[in-house]
Amino acid sequence: MEAMLSGWETQQRSRMLAGRTIERRSQIVRRFVEFTNDYPWRWGPADVEEWTASLVGTGIAHSTIRNYQMATSLFCGYLADARYRWHEVCDRYFGEYPVQVFHEWNTVVHRGEYEGRPGNRPLSRDELQAFFDYCDARVSQVGASGRKGWLAAFRDATVFKVIYAWGLRRREASMLEVVDWSANAAAGEFGRYGALSVRYGKALKGGPPRRRTVLTTMGWAAESVAEWVEELRPLYAATGTAMWPTERRARVSVDALSHRFAEYRDAIGLDRSLGPHCLRHSYASHLLEDGFDHLFVQQQLGHSWGSTTAIYTSVGTDYKNKALRRALDRAFQPDVD
Repeated sequence: MEAMLSGWETQQRSRMLAGRTIERRSQIVRRFVEFTNDYPWRWGPADVEEWTASLVGTGIAHSTIRNYQMATSLFCGYLADARYRWHEVCDRYFGEYPVQVFHEWNTVVHRGEYEGRPGNRPLSRDELQAFFDYCDARVSQVGASGRKGWLAAFRDATVFKVIYAWGLRRREASMLEVVDWSANAAAGEFGRYGALSVRYGKALKGGPPRRRTVLTTMGWAAESVAEWVEELRPLYAATGTAMWPTERRARVSVDALSHRFAEYRDAIGLDRSLGPHCLRHSYASHLLEDGFDHLFVQQQLGHSWGSTTAIYTSVGTDYKNKALRRALDRAFQPDVD
């Protein structure tokens, strides 16, 4: 079985899949092995159904269960492929051989374009303001107490502001470097922080990270970044160009951002289903509410399709009423000679 897993991992590396993806899939397969307490050449469809039934009702998202099934199904597909000859090996040694045990009747169907948790939504402007106010207050509290950590608190506050103000994913933000900022000749008021080069965007399957340039739209955010880069970040005595260094000269991890966001969210009583990615949703919604073109927002987020951007957004009633009024005025206003 270990040889099977090793061969499958090699096959995925040959497809240039990300190391994290390969590792995560292998972990899922091992969970299935542990659940069945049996070897792959003895698995049957009933094992899939019992495993899935054990996951339902445990709080695991619909999309997560589907991903578990997909990962293990890919492993079974690899084993059942005659080109890898595992059926010959298993038949010779065990008198049995692996088959594909995942099929359309015992797996989750991907029917919807979006399978995220319903609680993932944009923050209202009041919620966002309360969150950023708490971030800033936390810096003051830690500094006034004389405890170590006020610089890290300032760093984390700035990270969350950048995630929102440039519509970033967590990893995109974590991997930023100070050299990724540049001036935008069309928006000189933002100085050297008029554009942000995102070099670690979400990759397509088997592809490298996608790059995009996000233009600055919020002056207060550019000022916040300038203060961090030019005045406070040097206090870390960082030797590299990481935007968010730690005391150990590493860079802030994605998990650290999630934990800190949850800490601040819970402290001010926001819905526990909200996560850092909701800041990206908020960015898209608020830009549309402020009158930015839908295509501009789509390109800022790095989406290939406008329908994906539409999933991210949840504009307020006031915005929708204004859009309705403009459309009605154009449709019914009498022509003036």
